[in-house]
Amino acid sequence: MKESVFNSEIWLPKRLEEIFPFFGDAHNLEIITPPWLRFEVLTKGSIEMRPGTLIDYRIRLHGVQLRWRTNIEAWEPPNRFIDDQVRGPFLRWHHEHIFESQDNGTLCRDRVHYAVLGGPLVDRLFVRRDVEKIFKFRRQKLMELFDKNAVSPQ
Repeated sequence: MKESVFNSEIWLPKRLEEIFPFFGDAHNLEIITPPWLRFEVLTKGSIEMRPGTLIDYRIRLHGVQLRWRTNIEAWEPPNRFIDDQVRGPFLRWHHEHIFESQDNGTLCRDRVHYAVLGGPLVDRLFVRRDVEKIFKFRRQKLMELFDKNAVSPQ
């Protein structure tokens, strides 16, 4: 299985202690996910984040409704966490979120290792563009939420 790697980052002018709790609330994914995905957290109530936590979602990809389940593989507040797809649209989705204090703010980095059915050709023709659009939306939404003057390097 051939994996692709996607990296994204944004600097936000808020302290790490203010930024991490936003990402630590799984329900906030609904806010920073593009509306065209019709993303919904199915796990009800407050979700206690820790290694082994399972979270269920529903998304719509190109008109097809799908269920997605992730496992919190690592939980290291306020610096890092990892979610791994257990079931969903990818053959593999391993998403590492990294947070670092930098220049009186927080550098938020995403590192995603993923694999798709159809391999590199399907990734290059279809999937990569979707992943890039999703993270572009996420960066723009985070800038709206935390500072209109935030810097997004990508």
